[in-house]
Amino acid sequence: MCVRDTTSGVDITVRAQPRASRSEVVGPHGDALRVRLAAPPVDGAANKELVRLLARTLDVPRSAVDVVSGQSGRTKRVRVDGLDAATARARLGLVDRAAGEGGGAGR
Repeated sequence: MCVRDTTSGVDITVRAQPRASRSEVVGPHGDALRVRLAAPPVDGAANKELVRLLARTLDVPRSAVDVVSGQSGRTKRVRVDGLDAATARARLGLVDRAAGEGGGAGR
């Protein structure tokens, strides 16, 4: 799954799509969380937008979110301090998919 517990919080594997019409969390994409970012991948703008988007979505301060690998690629690993995987999945809307439930509710 794209969200894993660590000693200080969670690691989230993200597949980023820069230069989108708006920034949003799309949902699972293989073993990653797909996100669209309005910012271009220039001078770290997309990474900053990713941190802002995840902080807002997960209801944590921006200082708790850090891109730990993949700074120049589309697939990134993001660490979020102070959260557990179950809470992160719930706030990202991944609970039903992660638990194997999903009584047909979806897109």
